[in-house]
Amino acid sequence: MSNKNKTSSYLQGVTRLIVDATTGVTDLVEAMHRRVVHPPFLPSTPVQHLITGVAGIVYKNIRWSTQLIGGSLDYALGQFAHVFGEIKTTDEREAMRSALNGVVGDYLEEKENPLKIRMQFRYQSKPVPLDGSMDAVYPAINGKILLMVHGSCMNDIQWTRKGHNHGAALATALGKTPIYLYYNTGRHISTNGQNLSELLEALMQQWPVPIEELVIIAHSMGGLVARSALHYGQQQQKTWPEHLKKIVFLGTPHHGSPLERMGNYLHSILAFIPYAKPFARLGSIRSAGVTDLRHGNLLDEDWQGNDRFETQEDRRHPVPLPTQIACYSIAAAIGKATDPISPRIMGDSLVDVKSALGQHGNPAKNLDFKADNTWVAYGNTHLDLLSNPDIYAKMKAWLV
Repeated sequence: MSNKNKTSSYLQGVTRLIVDATTGVTDLVEAMHRRVVHPPFLPSTPVQHLITGVAGIVYKNIRWSTQLIGGSLDYALGQFAHVFGEIKTTDEREAMRSALNGVVGDYLEEKENPLKIRMQFRYQSKPVPLDGSMDAVYPAINGKILLMVHGSCMNDIQWTRKGHNHGAALATALGKTPIYLYYNTGRHISTNGQNLSELLEALMQQWPVPIEELVIIAHSMGGLVARSALHYGQQQQKTWPEHLKKIVFLGTPHHGSPLERMGNYLHSILAFIPYAKPFARLGSIRSAGVTDLRHGNLLDEDWQGNDRFETQEDRRHPVPLPTQIACYSIAAAIGKATDPISPRIMGDSLVDVKSALGQHGNPAKNLDFKADNTWVAYGNTHLDLLSNPDIYAKMKAWLV
């Protein structure tokens, strides 16, 4: 696709999102209007019905006008792609798109919005072709593959933080070829896991030199996607898991994130209170990927047949760590080891330490990392996991 066509698609995606957002806000305002005019538990008078009837026509016209104008603009953008200049791609624009996909990526995919991210392997922000020509992407390539899998609302570019990139540094130090996954983090983790398994199978078949090993470093949600991919890869008897030697998890919420559990609780409370019920719709904006983080879903069976916005207990099917692959986990804690309040409670502000280390009260769900394969980085946040030199040194020692 040419740059001008990409520009047109990007603008079409923004236009469609604005139309959807305007329609959604109109629905919310109309619902609040009905709640105010028709108080809960009280009978409505003919005058009240008249008011909501007239208002309903107004809201309907707003929705109709928005969709008409939006549809016309979308068509025009598609027809006149050649008149647009190129919108320069920047790291900031990529970051915004990735964050948007993290929050509503499942919706973007459902609506076929051009802003949706299609899973692919990348190197230096460019796609890696799986057609036998990938050696043209790399100045040098070997059989030791280092795959970097980013976390929720992020992208492959954001592995670089404070001038440091774990993938690039480890590849140079240990003689590996780095490759980065780029994906829509708003989709179900199990969906991304199955897609990653398929991509890895294609990558192994097209790699231009004999493969010696595959190593995965995954941050946050990326670790869940990697575990899901491995499960499906082994289940479907793919060949790529045979090459996988080590996995390093950085702040992965193996047993979920307390923030998503709190968000789900707030959504339930709003839905219960009569006057606040319309605002519960805002809680339903959270993507499938985000709600999967409540308990750390890995499989289709963990979410299929369930209302993901209902407050529910942990119904995951246990997925143990692979015995034939060395697995390592690093947790971060914003507090110090000597703090009076346990850093394990605070965690890294997004993921608590027990979840990051795979510890669970249910023996079937406890991941049982080897003691020497875990480490807690005190005085670090969730994003510090991407740049802390001590964390880099620990991974380097594990991967030698």
